[in-house]
Amino acid sequence: MIENLSYEILEAIFDAMPIEISFIDKEDTVRYYSKGDKRIFKRTPSVIGRKVQNCHPKKSVDKVNKILNDFREGKRDSAEFWIDLDNRKIYIRYFAVRDKEGNYVGTLEATQDITDIQKIKGEKRLLD
Repeated sequence: MIENLSYEILEAIFDAMPIEISFIDKEDTVRYYSKGDKRIFKRTPSVIGRKVQNCHPKKSVDKVNKILNDFREGKRDSAEFWIDLDNRKIYIRYFAVRDKEGNYVGTLEATQDITDIQKIKGEKRLLD
């Protein structure tokens, strides 16, 4: 539930997250990306308003289209994959975003460097 949060606060929340977030609307147009100087996949303001297909390597566009079409058709609600990039493990997840009636309104892309997370063993309690 969101109450009394300004656009600026919402943007600051998204930018503070250790996950890169992008939102693509139901027409496959990039509408938002979280900022940060440590982004794995750098974005420039010019990406806003562009088709997401123009933001991916040509060899992966057919896979992106398949995921987005599956979201539109309700065949799936998420897709995940991981890649090795510069000796880091990058975890990328797509989530279908639906309104209260279940209609597809877009896709949320979440990208995270999980290299250090994969090294976690045992447990660490708060403030240990």
